[in-house]
Amino acid sequence: MSLLEIQNLNRHFGGLHAVNSVSFAVEQGMIKAVIGPNGAGKTTLFNLIAGNLSANSGSVYFNETKINGRKPYQIARLGLSRTYQNIKLFHGMTALENVMLGRHIRSKAGFMAGMLNLPWTWPEERLIRDKAMEYLDLLGVVDCADVEISNLSFGQQRGIEFARALATEPALLLLDEPAAGLNIYETAEIGRLITKIRESGVTILLVEHDMSLVMDISDEIVVLSFGEKIAEDLPHNIQQNEEVIRIYLGDEE
Repeated sequence: MSLLEIQNLNRHFGGLHAVNSVSFAVEQGMIKAVIGPNGAGKTTLFNLIAGNLSANSGSVYFNETKINGRKPYQIARLGLSRTYQNIKLFHGMTALENVMLGRHIRSKAGFMAGMLNLPWTWPEERLIRDKAMEYLDLLGVVDCADVEISNLSFGQQRGIEFARALATEPALLLLDEPAAGLNIYETAEIGRLITKIRESGVTILLVEHDMSLVMDISDEIVVLSFGEKIAEDLPHNIQQNEEVIRIYLGDEE
């Protein structure tokens, strides 16, 4: 079985079928993109996979384990992490502190022990700090470690968000529009970081509107329209798919 397998997934809101009988798989080690116009159901699909929403029917398997109905933190412990379109970092904290928070699901000390700063928690705290610094270094933002989040550029904050997601030690990382709000140079850097994350052994599923980025880094692409999958293929085939062209550009008439 694939690392991630979606089988006939459905989610409706009243009469609106946001995700309608969607099926596809993500093989280990690949970068797979989900594209489609606004309202196609892309973010809803991510929310279903990550446990932020429950499906009306269908199944989601991760590492051969059915994860339907599990809470997001339970899914994260299995090795599936995500980022959001709107950056969700903690202001008033440094970049390093934000990344260290991502390690909490891998720590052994309880909340109270950590809060009381008991001596037996100190070695683990040092390990958490060291691992957080490793991820900051991997993504090229280690110089931002002691900088408060609000003093960083939008592109740097994306890098910090990626580092925090990696701190959970995921096998699969869901990236929801990682290039949103970035300029052309920052988008190119995000593409480099995503490729670097894949090279570190993490499989990636991303939603993205920037087609240049998608075509440059993706191994396969799934296309959604009005909640339904209309295509799934290699990037160069998607570019030539008449139905995909029609959905994005409209009929010539």
